[in-house]
Amino acid sequence: MPAFNLVTLDSPRLHLRPLCMDDAAAILRMRSKAKVMRYMTTAPWTDIAQATGMVERDEAAMVRGDLLRLALIRKTDKVFLGSCILFHFDEGCRRAEIGYDMDETYWGQGYMNEALVTLLNYGFSELNLNRIDADIHPDNINSARSLERLGFIREGYLRERWIIDDVVSDSAIYGLLRSDWVKRGEAS
Repeated sequence: MPAFNLVTLDSPRLHLRPLCMDDAAAILRMRSKAKVMRYMTTAPWTDIAQATGMVERDEAAMVRGDLLRLALIRKTDKVFLGSCILFHFDEGCRRAEIGYDMDETYWGQGYMNEALVTLLNYGFSELNLNRIDADIHPDNINSARSLERLGFIREGYLRERWIIDDVVSDSAIYGLLRSDWVKRGEAS
């Protein structure tokens, strides 16, 4: 994969850009909320070092082309809303996994759908991906609805895949093919 550290994307209301250290406080604020982290693969965060560490790891990984995580910045006021990511790239199979998180203050306003449409267009057109997967907690109905609205299809169920704070949970696996994305007319 190419280096991603200079990638920026725009949608009507959002500017998507790599995370930077100025985002650390907002990342911690978002990821310290139990409601936001309920279905994530880690417990709620408690220390700014977790956020700065994430930014540092992402900066290095993006230079290597290992992942593409972009901050969602609202254009009208430059507020950090959350992030979206393509990761676990398999170049030979032209496949990646998608993930996302958003501060609960901005849920239900269509921002994540807008960001994911933009990221999916980039993945399918610029990166020439053939397939994008998503792994979510089966009880995360809102995330399932978001994925299905984008055309993802639930393809599998993995039992007891995650253990977070000694709580065992399953995974629902979703997939979206480039051909399905193009048929939907979302491709730019």
